[in-house]
Amino acid sequence: MKYRYRVLALLFLLSTITFLDRVCMNVVSKYVKTDLGLDNRQFGWILGSFSLAYALFEIPTGSLGDRIGPRLVLTRVVLWWSGFTALTGTAVSWLYLVVVRFLFGAGEAGAYPNASIVISRWFPAIEVGRAQAVIWAAGRLGGALTPLLVIPLVHAVGWRWAFVVLGVVGVGWALGWYLWFRDDPASQKGITPAEAEEIEAGRRIRQTDHRLPWQTIIRTPSLWALMLMCHLFFYGSYFFTNWSSVYFQEGRGMTEDQTKNFISLSYFLGAIGCVIGGLLSDLLTKKYGLRTGRRAVGIGGLGLSAIFFALAGSAADSETAGYLLAVCVLMKDLALPVAFAVCVDMGQRNAGTVAGAMNFAGQLGGFFVTILFGYIVELTGNYNYPLFLIAACLAVSAGLWTQIDPERKIVMS
Repeated sequence: MKYRYRVLALLFLLSTITFLDRVCMNVVSKYVKTDLGLDNRQFGWILGSFSLAYALFEIPTGSLGDRIGPRLVLTRVVLWWSGFTALTGTAVSWLYLVVVRFLFGAGEAGAYPNASIVISRWFPAIEVGRAQAVIWAAGRLGGALTPLLVIPLVHAVGWRWAFVVLGVVGVGWALGWYLWFRDDPASQKGITPAEAEEIEAGRRIRQTDHRLPWQTIIRTPSLWALMLMCHLFFYGSYFFTNWSSVYFQEGRGMTEDQTKNFISLSYFLGAIGCVIGGLLSDLLTKKYGLRTGRRAVGIGGLGLSAIFFALAGSAADSETAGYLLAVCVLMKDLALPVAFAVCVDMGQRNAGTVAGAMNFAGQLGGFFVTILFGYIVELTGNYNYPLFLIAACLAVSAGLWTQIDPERKIVMS
């Protein structure tokens, strides 16, 4: 087995842990709301504080990885977020939890942009799409495992200790990463000279100047389209990350076991979608070129997801709605690894910064939909109205792929 696949295995674990920690609050929502006496508007601000912090710190942390390397940055990122994951279990009030989850988001920001830097340094260009697919499939696997692992854990030790356990797992990953990984493949102990040469010959990152001026971002329409696409895309993603448990239990009257099963199914199908999307994009790129290979998957995946969101909101039967939403995740996640592959395509030596800019816009979308969902539900009492809003956002997001050009490289001023 080639050595770079061991690196990908560690990134697989990173992404799995990321979503275990991120989705946990969604899964234990009823326990937290009951314990602290919270309504959906208040809970929305707790969930949204994470997204807001994640957005604000995404670009700086991605840029930092471009400058000093992902080994140090990912170590800091995982240690920070694991600490505040554990502290979530010490919450005593609404405000305390808002602050802790904000700091949790600030710590986790930059995880995926720095994973993109690792891919750009360790993988030939032809393998970028499939490597991103593996990472995002792992995140979806983490989301699928969360209700299966966390709910029994909560029943055994309570929701507070569940967060502490997850924090300890993250610390273990960070220590292993720091001790083993090296930013430069040629410096990695155990790699063969032949593989190091293969990576160097086929990768995109060769320069050492990692400054990406804001003027460059502002003057690149394709990057603006990428950012807006991700902003609207994440309206769909954060429904599942933050509100799906509340939707199924309060909006559709499902039991905890039914909710657990539908959340797991959704993320499991999302993992399949990530793998298919990355492989399909690389296949189409090889056959029809980079522009068609990336755009076709983005347009198709998000367009179909928009349709299934609207159908789920219209469904009279709760289980039918659950299955339709699971298919939504499958479809929209076809585009997820492709979006991050485009960051490498366009960003080259600035892949971390470009991914950070895109994810910054996406996390702002996650913040807005998280707050909006809570307010819409509290004001109208209807849990399906937000699904129609999300469907419209995904339809526009699909259309924006026509304006994204992965062949347009980010060139410094």
